[in-house]
Amino acid sequence: MAQIGTQIAALPLTRDKKGKLQVLMVTSRDTGRWVMPKGWEMDGEKPWDAAAIEALEEAGAEGYISDKVLGVYRYPKILKGGEIMPVEVRVYPMVVERLRRNWKERGQRTRRWFSPKAASKRVDEPDLSKLLASLEGLSDLSAKPIRKAFKQSDFVPVDEHV
Repeated sequence: MAQIGTQIAALPLTRDKKGKLQVLMVTSRDTGRWVMPKGWEMDGEKPWDAAAIEALEEAGAEGYISDKVLGVYRYPKILKGGEIMPVEVRVYPMVVERLRRNWKERGQRTRRWFSPKAASKRVDEPDLSKLLASLEGLSDLSAKPIRKAFKQSDFVPVDEHV
């Protein structure tokens, strides 16, 4: 049986000027498809802290990240040499307070805000698409801050961990 890899991802969120929920997506470095900032777990880091580091490096996003998993999805990771490994990704929601103009992978990726519905249509992974589409209902909570739409106490400032 093939080994299953484990990755973590940040789901960067904000509200636009009309109060609608927006999701920050980045392009992958290899194929240019739309993905969330994600990566392998990091030694010495809690999973949500590692997800915050990925959001900073891949998207230049800073803010508050939850220590609670919002959802999980799977995808086939193509490794060097062409081997395929099934990977399970745990997703941690992140409230974006600031986007850096310059960040580590700026020259390698494009970042863009999407509605949850639009983001769900741009990803390749069916489970991720369902997860993103499920957030569309939160778009109608225009007066409610994101951290209150979830459980506010689950979010911690990123700069305390990164």
